[in-house]
Amino acid sequence: MQTAPSQSLDRALLACGVASTPVFYALAVLQLALRPEYDIRTQPISFLALGELGWIQVANFLVTGALALAGAIGLRRVLRDQRGGSAGPILAGLYGLGMIGAGVFGPDPLPAPGQAPQISVTGALHMVAFLVSFLSLIAACFVMARRFGAVGKRDWALYSVATALLAPALVAAGMANPSWAGVIVGGAGLVLFGWFSLVAYGIRGEAAAD
Repeated sequence: MQTAPSQSLDRALLACGVASTPVFYALAVLQLALRPEYDIRTQPISFLALGELGWIQVANFLVTGALALAGAIGLRRVLRDQRGGSAGPILAGLYGLGMIGAGVFGPDPLPAPGQAPQISVTGALHMVAFLVSFLSLIAACFVMARRFGAVGKRDWALYSVATALLAPALVAAGMANPSWAGVIVGGAGLVLFGWFSLVAYGIRGEAAAD
């Protein structure tokens, strides 16, 4: 049985994880209103980090990553000694660290018409950081699916597997449809990041019941 202060800390950390996805997409939507020149249909959300107001998206990556990292710590504290109690939180933590890395290292701008794309070291690190985030959460989906199955939460297990399959499928669809790639890939992030926030919410409920 946890003490009241420890339980309160767990719930606060998990609340950070719950907030991570709403914060990320709320700030992205805000920027759409502030930056009419940005085309969400063809440009990824990362490109909001470019330009005069790019600091907002940089801060968005950093804040979201910190919230996700706090949520991962909360998962580790609540799920210790349970199946997936180490791998799941570690993978979620990598998601948070990847988001922070995506903020520290900005993306490369689109090349001018007729010019070949050039990738800088910073741009390459941005792509690696975001890829780490994405792949870590996909792996976490499978880890947590096993955990949910082991404790009899079949619906959560199925939801986790479905998320792990749907998110990369949407990314592939975005690559195949460049005229709507920004929207489709943004939707893939919403599916995957939203899963993390919902899992943090569900585990927070378990912590309250202990």
